[in-house]
Amino acid sequence: MPTPLIIGIGGGTGSGKTTLARNLFERYAQLGVSMLDLDSYYFDRSHQSPEERALVNYDEPSAIDYDLLFSHVERLASGQSIEKPHYLFATHTRSGEFDVIKSTPLIIVEGILALWDPRICSLMGLKIYVDADADLRLIRRLQRDLRERGRTPECVIVQYLQTVRPMHRRYVEPTKSNADLVVDTSSGSYPGLIEAVDGALASRRA
Repeated sequence: MPTPLIIGIGGGTGSGKTTLARNLFERYAQLGVSMLDLDSYYFDRSHQSPEERALVNYDEPSAIDYDLLFSHVERLASGQSIEKPHYLFATHTRSGEFDVIKSTPLIIVEGILALWDPRICSLMGLKIYVDADADLRLIRRLQRDLRERGRTPECVIVQYLQTVRPMHRRYVEPTKSNADLVVDTSSGSYPGLIEAVDGALASRRA
């Protein structure tokens, strides 16, 4: 069988990465798609006090367990299954439970810094950077964190100003240079996306 196609989807908070990834998942579901979200690979902070956890900068690369992620992507690429950890944002800890992810012809790795680690990028057959206007990204993040993560507007705004925005400029935005395709979702469309994915899949079958 052909080697699985690994697609990396990176970009700033609220840029539309998850929506784009879900659209790809639905479009290619019959082919077989696996999803790895970087949100599941934050380091477990259960050994730290709540006060210590609150001081951690979760918007820089050192907050993510790239060694574990790399080993998981490698195993999926070789046809093996992996156990993806459950991460709890409310406590910044791993629950101890796992999702079993099977290797499939299409594997999507999605997160703000999905295009950061060169080891993982080297395994990707297509690297996509998702962009959007900064004010739109902030609105989307605010809506998500209030709805899904139980945070207050004040908490979201403080985090955005103190770490999210400066870390985006320092770490996330530079990964755009690693991308094969840049997609701006400000208009709600994904120009060139399906053509790029279809072309990458075709090259695997050739």
